[in-house]
Amino acid sequence: QEEKKQLTLKVEELERKLETTSAQNIEFLQVIAKREESIHQCQLRLEEKTRECSSLARQLEMAIEDAKKQVEQTRERAMSRERAAQSKLLDLETQLSRTKTELNQLRRSRDDAERRFESRLQDLKDRLEQSESTNRSMQNYVHFLKSSYDNVF
Repeated sequence: QEEKKQLTLKVEELERKLETTSAQNIEFLQVIAKREESIHQCQLRLEEKTRECSSLARQLEMAIEDAKKQVEQTRERAMSRERAAQSKLLDLETQLSRTKTELNQLRRSRDDAERRFESRLQDLKDRLEQSESTNRSMQNYVHFLKSSYDNVF
């Protein structure tokens, strides 16, 4: 009986230990379930963040591509404007050269015309002087004739 009592006490003690262990197992299972739920939530957030990062990376790549295209377009426009400006500059330089050539030709023509005019003017002056001299001679001759006729009559 004593043995039975001790065995009963042991069985009761073991049952208490079993209950405690069972309670601990239940607590551990709850903790494990909470941790698994937490891990699952973290994995979901990680997947969401991964998708978000992928989306942002694609947007960034698209923005970089757009920026590269805009830079290239701007560079092409600038080069086109520069070529147009160079072309216009060459045209203006050519026009300036032609204008200078024309101006020089006009100056030479003017100088030639002035020389011809001066020559003609001098020639006309000489002819006028000769004409005046002839006129004076003729007037003197007419005067002489008048005087001669007056003396004769």
